[in-house]
This record gives sequence, C-alpha cells and structure tokens, in this order.
Amino acid sequence: MRIFRGPSGVWAYVRSAPGAYVWLGVLFVTTVALHLMPPGFEEHFLQRRSTNIHELSRNPVRVLVASAMWIESGHWVPYALLYTVFHAQAERWLGTARWLAVCALAHVLASLISEGALLEAIRRGVAPYSAVNTLDIGVSYALAGVIAVLAYRIAPPWRYGYLPAVLAVFGLPLSAGPTFTDVGHAVAVLIGLACYPLVRGRGKAWNPKETLAGPRG
Repeated sequence: MRIFRGPSGVWAYVRSAPGAYVWLGVLFVTTVALHLMPPGFEEHFLQRRSTNIHELSRNPVRVLVASAMWIESGHWVPYALLYTVFHAQAERWLGTARWLAVCALAHVLASLISEGALLEAIRRGVAPYSAVNTLDIGVSYALAGVIAVLAYRIAPPWRYGYLPAVLAVFGLPLSAGPTFTDVGHAVAVLIGLACYPLVRGRGKAWNPKETLAGPRG
C-alpha cells in the first residue's frame, strides 16, 4: 500500500522493482524515438529489430534482445500501468534475477515457438512466403508469462478465479482463426506456469481478503 502514501511511497515502490522500472524507462525513450521517426523509416527500423523468421535466421540473439525494447503500438501509458500491476509485483515477490528469468524464458521461447509455427504454416502453403518478414516486436510475451506466474502468488481460493481468467484471455483467441502472436501469447502463459520451481520458497501467498481486512482492523 506504500504506493498510495505520497511521493515518498511512490518512489519506494519504484525502488522495490528496479528491473521493471528501468525496462519501462527504456520503453519510454524508445517510444518517444518512434514518434519522431518518419513513418516510412519507422517501419524499416522496426523490421530490423523484429523477431520474424528472416531476422531470426540472420542474427537471433540481436533481434531477441532488441525486440523487447520497443512497443509497436507507440502507446506507452498502458504499459506503465501493466508494468506496475504485474511486472513490479512479480519482481518484488521473486527478486530481480528470478523475475528476469521468467521474462526471458517467456519472451525467447514464445518468440521461437510462434515463429516456428509460422514457418511450418508457410511450408504447408497455409501462409504466404512474405510472412517471413511479418513484424513481431514488443514486450507482450514476457508480460503474458509474468501474468501467468503470478497465479502462484495468489492464495486459494482466489487463485482459482485468477488462473481461469488468465487462461481465457490468452486461450480463447486460439479457438477462432489464431495468428502466430496468439500462439505466442498462449505459449508464454504456459511457460510462466512452468516456472513454478522459481517461485518455491518465496514466502506466503497473498490473500486479498487479509489485505482488504487490514485497514478496517
């Protein structure tokens, strides 16, 4: 609750999740840079940092890192909220190293698996060959993985409401003409859930009922 206790509380909250807010700061700078680019150049610039099949075949490490530093939509404020609600909470709970491990696993594996699925679709003639250059950039796979791993942070029975909601949000798009990004998000959620070994021993699960009862007590 410190985030609601004036500027000092906000700063204390930010300092408690340095990785999340440094990353968010980088995204702010790169988003501003995107808005300053000519539209034609912007598309070419992002393509060079995209985890599409073409770029992954040339320099996979570079694009896997670079793609996590840009937001394709150019809208930073929604991500500031999402990073505060999910990434910051996960980092405070797991510690920076374990939180970063969840992010990296979700981002890298979901990118590779989704692009692998797209490559198979191209080989089968289901998707056009031009799809090798499809723009795939952003931080949503890492975010999906962290949202999923936070299910272990919530105490039962609340967990049994949170987890189905997460599975529905990221799983339902697969039932109606899924895109490779839909596949990537679903894979990232599964990877987040598979990170259970990283959450063991990280303290008592959070009970929303206790938090709500605290101020009244």
